[in-house]
Amino acid sequence: MQSATPDWFDCGVNLFSNQFAGKEQQIWQRAQQAGISNMLLIGSDIAESRLNQQFCSSHSGCVTTAGIHPHQAGNVAESWLADLRQVLSLPGVVAVGECGLDFNRDFSPRPMQQHVFASQLQLAKQLQMPVYLHERDAFASQLAMLKEQQINHGVAHCFTGDIIQLKAYLDLGLYIGITGWLCDERRGLSLQQALQYLPLDRILLETDAPYLLPRTIKPRPKYNEPALLPAIAAEICRLKQIDSQQLATACTGNARRLFKLNGVAA
Repeated sequence: MQSATPDWFDCGVNLFSNQFAGKEQQIWQRAQQAGISNMLLIGSDIAESRLNQQFCSSHSGCVTTAGIHPHQAGNVAESWLADLRQVLSLPGVVAVGECGLDFNRDFSPRPMQQHVFASQLQLAKQLQMPVYLHERDAFASQLAMLKEQQINHGVAHCFTGDIIQLKAYLDLGLYIGITGWLCDERRGLSLQQALQYLPLDRILLETDAPYLLPRTIKPRPKYNEPALLPAIAAEICRLKQIDSQQLATACTGNARRLFKLNGVAA
């Protein structure tokens, strides 16, 4: 008998964020109750990537990325690349990242961001793993680096761009991560327009919890969490005029294909 609740895959969870401290198990349980069968945890540095991996090792349905976020690029240890390679070899670690460029806040010097990003792209190519990409106010530079490294396997995490940027990423062969940014009537208009050009076989759904709480949720909770993923899905279904089961099947299939989970209990 078919379940009335679609099975969702949240492809972006910052589970060890300070806002979730001590509540990680509750967050996972609430997600399952809301029909979120799978979660991809996001690693923004070596320590967080290791925490994620340990959680995934005891929670069926969870996998993780491992990488250095551009905000952390200026603080890496001398052994960071060897350390990252070791974490990427562990069970349940399925992508390199969150990595990329962030020229909005410049928490790390741009040359260091670019060096750390290039090293992670090269590592992903060597290991034949997808990249989990962050980009803010650095699209031209990031696209040039992706082309230089011939990257065609990964996801533009938390995509907030326009139609031109969307098509550029699609042309590379990337998947597109859609978050609650889509539900923002102030900032999300360009993304809502771009969504019409995003084929179902390239969409991944992410909460980016605890961030980017969908503005369509009333009353507003304290923070975003994976259990709220269906609110993002509802907005996609409204804009693309499809049903939730169709979207869930497509997105889960995309995630399993990108992260090589077919045939794996994840």
